[in-house]
Amino acid sequence: MHVLRGGHVVDVDGVREVDVAVDDGRIVAVGDDVEEGDEETDVSGQFVAPGLVDAHVHLGMDGRPDVSTVQGESEATAAYRVAANLRDALDAGVTTVRDLGARDSLALDAARAVETGVLDGPRILAAGQNVVMTGGHGHWFGREADGAVEVRKAAREQLKRGADVVKCMATGGVLTEGAETGLPELTAEELTALVDAASGKAVPTAAHAHGKDGIDNAVRAGISSIEHGTFMDRETAELMAEQGTYWVPTTAALVGIVENGVEAGIPESAVRKADEAIDAHADAFAHALDAGVSIAMGTDAGTPFNFFADIPQEMELLVDRGLTPEHALRAATVEAADLLGVDDLGKVAEGYHADLVVLDADPTEDASAWREPAAVVAAGERVR
Repeated sequence: MHVLRGGHVVDVDGVREVDVAVDDGRIVAVGDDVEEGDEETDVSGQFVAPGLVDAHVHLGMDGRPDVSTVQGESEATAAYRVAANLRDALDAGVTTVRDLGARDSLALDAARAVETGVLDGPRILAAGQNVVMTGGHGHWFGREADGAVEVRKAAREQLKRGADVVKCMATGGVLTEGAETGLPELTAEELTALVDAASGKAVPTAAHAHGKDGIDNAVRAGISSIEHGTFMDRETAELMAEQGTYWVPTTAALVGIVENGVEAGIPESAVRKADEAIDAHADAFAHALDAGVSIAMGTDAGTPFNFFADIPQEMELLVDRGLTPEHALRAATVEAADLLGVDDLGKVAEGYHADLVVLDADPTEDASAWREPAAVVAAGERVR
């Protein structure tokens, strides 16, 4: 048993000065009377928080300016990239990720490799391949499908592979040449078929959706989470709150493109679309917060200049967009865990997964505290 002694625990239940004991991958005791452990770490003056949960990453990408250049690379090269991304995320205090689209079975295989100890990394829940219309956004690493019957089959193929979530592209996107960011791609009927297929396995769904019409179609179809949600308006936000649909804003994705631009090698079309979207995305936060939309933290890590090592910076971006540091913590812990369907994750409480970070400052007062954790514990093992 390993005991973290003398620190302040901080999670959605507040801040309290207690010790934390972990054993066999679980938190086994939290309190001021924890017995002596086989190993003890003095964390006096520091804060013990849950590890971050990133609900939207792409393990097969690495933050390069033009993500389409990964096309044609070998499976081995892609696997090495995944291993590097996992190492960077874990070192940054990210202990669970949800991969929302990778080539073939790349992310699903990585999930099994981490689970069986072949790779060190965060816990992975993966979608397999995105379901996308022929020639649609991300078609080069997705599963193209047209019509409700094909979409249903494509979703079932991912479920057969062991997908933890079924992801689709409901609208165009920023990074695909020729795709119009806000316009619908999959139809309402196709989205309904996808949700129906996933429901048969009790698996959540996620929809990449920028434009209002595409978001509305996805929400009415019963999609579990809207990814990006750039052009969300007040009416759409109220619909999402009414339906209990999560929003995963992925703020870092647009910021990475806008702040670096074509001079850094990002394709001109992507920069143009990101420039057109970033103000609307900021407005979407106001609508979502006013309506009470549930928010889960996600970064879209892997997109241009959006590196896995920098995932904690999303916490500061969320606060910049109007969340309190406490709300950001909730979005990156229990809310993200709820979206992923893991009910014993995201708190420092007895019986929960022993995924913890030790921070030098209180993250409920300063969102930058998540940067550079002093220690990281994943599945009960100290990894940093």
